[in-house]
Amino acid sequence: MKVTKNHKSTARAVLMAEADAIRHAMDLIDEQFDAAVETILMRTGRLVVTGVGKSAIIGQKIVATMNSTGTPALFMHAADAIHGDLGMIQANDVILILSKSGNTSEIKVLLPLLKRTDVPIIAMVSSTNSYLAQQADFVIQAYAEREADPMNLAPTTSTTVALALGDALAISLLEARGFTRHDFARYHPGGALGKQLYLKVSDIFPHNQCPKVTLDATVKDVIFTISANRLGATAVIDKDGLLAGIVTDGDIRRMAYEHDSFLKLCASDVMTATPICVSPDEYAVAALQLMQSRNITQLVVVDKGYVKGFIHLHDLLKEGLV
Repeated sequence: MKVTKNHKSTARAVLMAEADAIRHAMDLIDEQFDAAVETILMRTGRLVVTGVGKSAIIGQKIVATMNSTGTPALFMHAADAIHGDLGMIQANDVILILSKSGNTSEIKVLLPLLKRTDVPIIAMVSSTNSYLAQQADFVIQAYAEREADPMNLAPTTSTTVALALGDALAISLLEARGFTRHDFARYHPGGALGKQLYLKVSDIFPHNQCPKVTLDATVKDVIFTISANRLGATAVIDKDGLLAGIVTDGDIRRMAYEHDSFLKLCASDVMTATPICVSPDEYAVAALQLMQSRNITQLVVVDKGYVKGFIHLHDLLKEGLV
């Protein structure tokens, strides 16, 4: 296919226009933003987000971000609100209305009805002179001088600014609530992201076998133990049952290169005496990072010196962490 135009220059121009608009939005953040955050924090209900058109789509994304970062939120389409959805609003809620112009017919119809609920209204709007801005309790200015398309028609820059300000609002609330990694994991239990935050070594290693040999075990017994358990290694324990070392497939290969005969060798002769270990309480993602940094495929799981099991790179692949 023949390229007739430099589309890269158009793409860069769009991104530059949107980046400039976001930078300008930073300068417009004022005490109204602080007041909006504090109001949401003080209320015990939900953040009800509403809008029409592309603003409604951005509103739905803001709701998703709020819910995943500790601020209960729901979306109410402005057009549906006057046909029964106003019943979604409860006494301790806060309403966030998104609109570029602040003068759309749906918003003008909806606002007087929302005012009757006595629920605080936050406007995220481009023009502070609009009907929405004048009626709202708090205004977060999402100003966009023009859209990114040549005709200045398609909602692009304005929706990008609104989305970015929605993120800024969500993260401000997250920090104010002291939202932690553990809280985040509670709301994201599925997928690789959630597993990185909550999955521990203790959740994985019990499903594996726990190969162990004694210090005086013959090399033949060591090889059989490694082969039978299919983990590519076996732990070596002392007479008290404490970890003394590890023998891996690599140790066996090195032994074959270094010794003409290994009939008289035992586990203590071929083991690595300082194996890399991990605690059962460690996060699985930390175990993965340790394997990657040391270029190994398994770790011995040790608790107070005693071998509890093994965790293998394949386990982490199966969990979707790699």
